[in-house]
Amino acid sequence: MNRYFQEVLDAHELIRRWLGDASTPAEVCESLLARFSPAYTMVTPGGGQLDYTALASFFRTQRGVKAGLEIAIENMQLIAESPTGATVTYQERQQLPGQGATLRFSTVVFESGTEGRVLWRHLHETALPLSVS
Repeated sequence: MNRYFQEVLDAHELIRRWLGDASTPAEVCESLLARFSPAYTMVTPGGGQLDYTALASFFRTQRGVKAGLEIAIENMQLIAESPTGATVTYQERQQLPGQGATLRFSTVVFESGTEGRVLWRHLHETALPLSVS
């Protein structure tokens, strides 16, 4: 699998664990935050903006706040790739037990960090309506 696609999946598994289970060890949060560039920026589904400091503050206070959270990643597409990083789009479906799912469309810009590590540099999320099937 493309390393950028794998990074999307791996990061969201950490997010699911951290937000969905209050007994998750603190090391999971630190492992998650290590995936983001210190220069990280984000546009939230509601149009807000975050930097790395705000992201770290958010995650550190959110252990287990979404008990039973499920996250599914779908329709990953590689938009561009270069020796210094890549741009990937994907859809993310989140669902809490007994509640309706939310769906968002995301575009992430990755950069290559030290030792070839993939770092999240920028993320733009847009809330999407759920299709009626």
